[in-house]
Amino acid sequence: MAVDPSRTFKPVSIAVLTVSDTRTLADDTSGALLTERVKGAGHKLIERAIVRDDVALICSRINTWIDDPKVDCVVTTGGTGMTGRDVTPEALEQLRTAHGGKDIPGFGELFRWISFRSIGTSTIQSRACAVLVRGTYVFALPGSNGAVKDGWDGILAEQLDSRNRPCNFVDLMPRLRES
Repeated sequence: MAVDPSRTFKPVSIAVLTVSDTRTLADDTSGALLTERVKGAGHKLIERAIVRDDVALICSRINTWIDDPKVDCVVTTGGTGMTGRDVTPEALEQLRTAHGGKDIPGFGELFRWISFRSIGTSTIQSRACAVLVRGTYVFALPGSNGAVKDGWDGILAEQLDSRNRPCNFVDLMPRLRES
């Protein structure tokens, strides 16, 4: 990471969503790890929640956060695999198309490249993705602890740091709602 120490760190307000039919706050290790990473980086954790693998529930929870002016960014963990119940990418696509949002294809591409170093060709089964909806970033990571480490440590820690050079997501935030 190319941190410019002369620049001011600007904390980002982040909501964390675990998508799972089986996890609870007591056993949600990937959500806990993501929460630790968010706070450890100096960002503000606005809320943490768990919802079942259901497009309507995922969209509803994320829409609530998108409508909250205190939330700059949502990071999800889980539901990005290939099984019939893995529907987080479909939920993000629905949010994006319903609200005229934008796809951030480089996020999933970079995630799989980073993940390849850890799990080899198994990374092809990941549908990690990201969208920009009504001025709020939404990033979807797989539900394993390794995937959270790859996604946060390898991408989001840098892109959500306002000191990162040559560019970062934080610098764009004031202009995300331009028309």
